[in-house]
Amino acid sequence: MGDMNEGSVTGYMTEERIQIRDMARDFVRKDLLPLANKLDPIRGDMPRELIEQMGDLGFFGIVIPEELGGLGLGAFEFCLVAEELARGWMSASSIIARGNAGYLTVPGSGEARKEKIRLMAQGRYLGASALSEPGTGSDLSGITCQARRDGDHWVITGNKYWCTYADGANFIRVLCRLEGEDEPSGKAKTAIIPVEKPAGQLPEGVTGNPIPKIGYYGWKTWELRFEDVRVPIQSTDEAPLGYGGGGVNAAAQSLSLARAHTAARSIGLARGALEDAIAYAKDRVQFGQPISDFQAIRFKIATMATEVEAARQLLHYVCAEIDAGRAERVHTSMVKYFAAEMAERVTSEALQIHGGSGYTTLHAVERHWRDARLTKIFEGTSEIQQRIIADSLLGKPTIRGSN
Repeated sequence: MGDMNEGSVTGYMTEERIQIRDMARDFVRKDLLPLANKLDPIRGDMPRELIEQMGDLGFFGIVIPEELGGLGLGAFEFCLVAEELARGWMSASSIIARGNAGYLTVPGSGEARKEKIRLMAQGRYLGASALSEPGTGSDLSGITCQARRDGDHWVITGNKYWCTYADGANFIRVLCRLEGEDEPSGKAKTAIIPVEKPAGQLPEGVTGNPIPKIGYYGWKTWELRFEDVRVPIQSTDEAPLGYGGGGVNAAAQSLSLARAHTAARSIGLARGALEDAIAYAKDRVQFGQPISDFQAIRFKIATMATEVEAARQLLHYVCAEIDAGRAERVHTSMVKYFAAEMAERVTSEALQIHGGSGYTTLHAVERHWRDARLTKIFEGTSEIQQRIIADSLLGKPTIRGSN
């Protein structure tokens, strides 16, 4: 199963976008899906060769401007590719975000910074994000990790949590409170400080352990401890996003594309589960006939397909609005919320159609199910999205603390 208007130029799907989608779909079918089916059950990491292959296809530079070595395309094309990759392995769909919009936080200045961005577009210079902390999740204003000035360096001390690809990345974006530099309002001033390091290891002065996840395999997610980590202070004239202050706001602004990306990943997971359920239902024989003949199964599949397509059409609209500069926060929250909730329902129904076989690692549907559950949590939980949507419709509660 693919798009409802498979291969035809209609609505948002131009010839160029169909070509991009089909290229990604080809890669998933021939290379990514077989590798995911092999590595995910044993919790193996994505090989460097896979990342380089995705870099050669341009997946890391979709939204990076052409003059910086990217494709210069938009959120629509980025999410189009993300859906296809998530159909194979959500972790592969996620790693492309370590390039793309990540170019805005690349450290350095001048030609040296531009060269790093060109490498990023090739998948050869990637970032990781250290925003959350053990006691801080969606409310980033509660961060305690501090950066203090010491001559021409920042000195970072504190704990971070949920930092995926901390080991493999070339730099880590660390959200910090700037010690002794409060805003005029009295609130603590924050900044996103990029910490460069060799790929394959943690920065000097940083220790950590992988978090034991129930899914999202293919790479490690870390708990980190920064202990007097020294980072050269760079000029704010050419500084990356969020460097000069307002780190929490910069992190929030970056969530617009991130939430659309999560919606695309959710749709890809749900589509993968749906396609697998259709194939299994046609093949599985019970009571002398394929279970695809039973009305209960047919109605499940009809509902699942409708939900996937509804989420995709909402995503296409939101991406078009993002690219036109018209997207409102409520739109990105709506599509993230709707698609993530849909993905958990659809993947769960797909597993049910597989019966006992679905509750094994012999079928990819269990991977889609586990990973779909995560989409309701990261990039802002479903409850955070509901709060944003409700606030836009009703105004904020009189007493926010009553929520």
